[in-house]
Amino acid sequence: MRKWIVTLASILVLLVPAAAQNNPYELDDDCYALFRKAESLVGKVGSEKEFDEVTTELLSTAVAKGDTKAQTLYYVERLKQATHPAKGKEDDAKVVSAHEMLKDVARKLGHIQYYYYSYELVQNYYYNHNQQQKALDLILEMQNIAIANDEPYGEWMSYRFLVSLYLAQSDYISAKRHIKRGIELYNASDDSLVLRQSICRSYIDLADTYPVGSDSMRINVDKGFANSKQHLDTLRCYYYYSVLNALDNNISAYRQYRDYCMKDDMIHTITKPYKEIFKVIDDILDGSATIDSEKADLNAINRIREEKFVANIAEKHEKQDIAFYLEKRIVGQIERQLAKSNSIRLVEFDARFGKRFLEAEVAEKERDIDEFRVKIGRISGIVMILIAVILVGALIVTIFEIRALVRRKKRDEAQIADLMAANEKVRLADAAKTRFVQNMSHEVRTPLNAIVGFSQLLSLPDGTFPPEEKEEFSSHIINNTEMLTVLLDDILNASAMDSGEYRIVIKEGEKNFMCNAAISSSEHRLQPGVTMTYEPEDPEPFTFRTDPRRVQQIIINLLTNACKQTPKGKIVLSSSIHECPGFVTFTVTDTGPGVPPDKAEHIFDRFTKLNDFVQGTGLGLSICRDIADRMGARVYLDTTYTEGGARFKFEVPVVPPQDLDKPENN
Repeated sequence: MRKWIVTLASILVLLVPAAAQNNPYELDDDCYALFRKAESLVGKVGSEKEFDEVTTELLSTAVAKGDTKAQTLYYVERLKQATHPAKGKEDDAKVVSAHEMLKDVARKLGHIQYYYYSYELVQNYYYNHNQQQKALDLILEMQNIAIANDEPYGEWMSYRFLVSLYLAQSDYISAKRHIKRGIELYNASDDSLVLRQSICRSYIDLADTYPVGSDSMRINVDKGFANSKQHLDTLRCYYYYSVLNALDNNISAYRQYRDYCMKDDMIHTITKPYKEIFKVIDDILDGSATIDSEKADLNAINRIREEKFVANIAEKHEKQDIAFYLEKRIVGQIERQLAKSNSIRLVEFDARFGKRFLEAEVAEKERDIDEFRVKIGRISGIVMILIAVILVGALIVTIFEIRALVRRKKRDEAQIADLMAANEKVRLADAAKTRFVQNMSHEVRTPLNAIVGFSQLLSLPDGTFPPEEKEEFSSHIINNTEMLTVLLDDILNASAMDSGEYRIVIKEGEKNFMCNAAISSSEHRLQPGVTMTYEPEDPEPFTFRTDPRRVQQIIINLLTNACKQTPKGKIVLSSSIHECPGFVTFTVTDTGPGVPPDKAEHIFDRFTKLNDFVQGTGLGLSICRDIADRMGARVYLDTTYTEGGARFKFEVPVVPPQDLDKPENN
């Protein structure tokens, strides 16, 4: 019967055109209405008969109209009904039957995404009914099928399911391994079904596997934000930014992200007790939190991830009683999860072993006609099985103990590695500061010596030097004064960034005006024989909302950097409103020595100078990157440019981010 329906559907696809498709599933409109009604009835107690009638009508309508996706969704709804938690009882045989039916139809009708969606529904069913081993086996089966059929989407989804399974059991080591494999597959894939998925969630899951507030956690949250594809991705990242800023005692930024999250109706999909979490954090930050006043809200925070967030913030702000209370709960939850997982696996093993024993006993009865020999064989079998059960039980306990020891060893090794990495970063930061102080003593002394020397020459009695030489001395004093001002501005800007006092003021700005103003402010720094021009892609004026002063500051820094690195040739500033849709792109190209591709990101680090013989603090490009990040813009080295010299790009959004779209923002 099933094969007949599939064959008939395939024929009708060629004969009957689908009707209008005015819905997100791209179904025939009549089929979509029936699909929505079936969705509303899934798992609804007392509506089983109506569900059967609606889904039967959905299938007949889909076949009549040649809508293969609607036909596939009929089998999806049947499987949802079989696996829905509201049913309250297990029916593995019915679930397996509906699972096989959906897989068969989805593959034959060419809707491979529903083939793998079937695995998701069934593995959720097994997990919700405490059959974790079956869920894990099912995911591994799905992964093997995807690899064998060269279907990246199935392999990608298998990693997502494995990650969810391990995170639910607080097995962060296993989860991290599969997250990284999934990210590698996504980045290397050109499959449209894979690339339609959001990689942001994978980076956020990876961040959760690292200690709260660690550099690794922050890096992966930033990667998640950079790869956001939908509103829920951005909201998830903003939630993590609120927690990290609270941990860093950056109260202004914390409140900004907190308010954004609290106003969003979808925040409950990220974390249900968001009100309690933010209330406890607010009380910790203003110093009013006590274990007695917060206990009700703390008890509402029941997920290990949120408990870790709040515990670390409490410990950072010297609320040790709250931190200890939460850490004790976290340890208890992890112990219960491990005990539950081990217990479930032992029960499943006993059930499987018992089934094999019964089958062997029946076969023994059928083969042995002699009653006496049957009894002797049964007794011997029971004795052997009891001995085997005892031995297997002892073996299982030993295996679990060994696995627990191995996991603890790996966890300790990972923590030691994280501590060593953190210590190395502190050492490198200290070395960088030392180099900066040494560098500044040289950089500041150079212009100061020139100013003092030429000032002393000018103070000599009239007639000592001719007027043209005195004019040259004055020019040297002015140039070195400007150079000293630039050095001090870089230091002050970096300090303002660190203290959170750097201001972004959103208003109207015109791209050609900002570029011409930047050229005027920078061309006096050109080395002899070097030219600087502005060549817009579109000379017509273009006005957009941004912080014009900060945009000019970044362009001037890029031009100044180009002037230092370009002893001959030219420097070209250009602009485009078409190169990157939604952004105004400013490009600075020079004919200097260029930057090696492997240093493309290193040059944006603080105190970094590729040429120690060029004047500067090593802060200019770092400041550009910090300002751009605060504006929702991007500044980077174009590593695809190979015509000699270097090309920097600065992309400014035409519409500023929502949290910056204010007259003034700290």
